[in-house]
Amino acid sequence: MKQLMALAMAAGMALAQGPKDEEQLKQLEKDWVGAQKAKDPARLGEILAPEWVGIDWDGKTTDRATALAHLKQAGYSLESIEMGPMTVRFFGITAIVTGSDTEKGTEAGKDASGKYVWTDVFVRKDGKWRAVASQTTKVPK
Repeated sequence: MKQLMALAMAAGMALAQGPKDEEQLKQLEKDWVGAQKAKDPARLGEILAPEWVGIDWDGKTTDRATALAHLKQAGYSLESIEMGPMTVRFFGITAIVTGSDTEKGTEAGKDASGKYVWTDVFVRKDGKWRAVASQTTKVPK
């Protein structure tokens, strides 16, 4: 009985999240932006899980391979971005990060500047947080 209780307590502790995890996730969000600005698919590939799927501000669904290739496409640039506050919520090995930002950039050669709100879902696997789903909405002017 004692062994079963100890095992249950250890499993619960392994799922417990704390300030370190919250800061790590917020840093991953900042690294994500840095990878986009630098057009660095290798770094972004470390953040996005192989099964990642995103819904862009214009309603298009994209997968990881497409998102990584997109960084190198002509007509795409992220000149500047100011991150707003972020909220992190934990559900076992899953974390949901919500936030906002104000961007200046282009998409397909057209101005895509504006304010955005977003949600990213992360799962901790093999001790690392990886994004598995994202959704972004452009805030109307």
